[in-house]
Amino acid sequence: MENLLYPLKFNPILKDKIWGGAKLGKLFGKEDKTGKLGESWELSGYEGDESVVTNGFLAGNNLTELIEIYMGDLVGDKVYENFGLSFPLLFKLIDANENLSIQVHPGDEVAMERHNSFGKTEMWYVLDADPGAELIIGFERNCDREEYLAALENDQVESLLQGVPVKKGDVFFIPAGLVHAIGKGVVVAEIQQSSDVTYRIYDYKRVDDQGNERELHTDEALDVINFAASPNPQTIYSERANEINQLVTCEYFTTNLLKIDAPITRNYGDIDSFRAYMCLEGSLLIESEGGKVIVNKGETVLIPAAIDELGFTPDQSATLLEVYL
Repeated sequence: MENLLYPLKFNPILKDKIWGGAKLGKLFGKEDKTGKLGESWELSGYEGDESVVTNGFLAGNNLTELIEIYMGDLVGDKVYENFGLSFPLLFKLIDANENLSIQVHPGDEVAMERHNSFGKTEMWYVLDADPGAELIIGFERNCDREEYLAALENDQVESLLQGVPVKKGDVFFIPAGLVHAIGKGVVVAEIQQSSDVTYRIYDYKRVDDQGNERELHTDEALDVINFAASPNPQTIYSERANEINQLVTCEYFTTNLLKIDAPITRNYGDIDSFRAYMCLEGSLLIESEGGKVIVNKGETVLIPAAIDELGFTPDQSATLLEVYL
């Protein structure tokens, strides 16, 4: 009997950071040996950081190996045609115990020309936020290169940028070119293009263990920064139970919110793409013809494109991000 594709779970790839903390362990049970756990890469095909399957007969295989074997059946025919063996998205949990650097990402054209990489458009779903915590999202008012460079020179670039108070459940779309930073005390789920190209434009004069300030990328960033103001940067969305609530749709991904408190069935016959589910709250059983899996808070599961129908049965209730191309 042929083995059918089934919902796939993966080992998280854990990364300590100078700004990391302990919340990914406390909130989501991630293994934290240092108290500086900054990122948990939940689903990644990024070269050198490929996620490895933990369940079923494919356990031990990494994501790139699976794409090579199953091609469009895993990721979708059009996705495979466009991206080949490269998995196009990267899913992270991020804990900012200290302010992250203020940064910007290039789009596809610049990233390919300079780094032979995809660009980096992303989104954030806020999972936890200390009282008074903020994100930096773009400029407060229209700016230009000269004003920006003068502020950078005088250590005043923060005065040009927009601080946005945040709370759990807030959503922000961060296209390439938008200056941004995650502030101290914020935990987010991040969905992004599979790219690690970041231009750091300000880092609070912070030093590493050797007393060295981290490198800034002022010249590279100038060509990609969007200097226009960013009014109303937050995404407003509905939260209807047991229905699809769209958060973000762009050329790189679509992300929906599912709040499930009763069994539901989802049919995907019209979507030529893998689906990924990040479980933000609760736990649930996901069933397909090829198999079933229990998904708990803090876990991410990949649904191969060949699976057209899924059943979701929550243990009381569950909150998920659903992502596909």
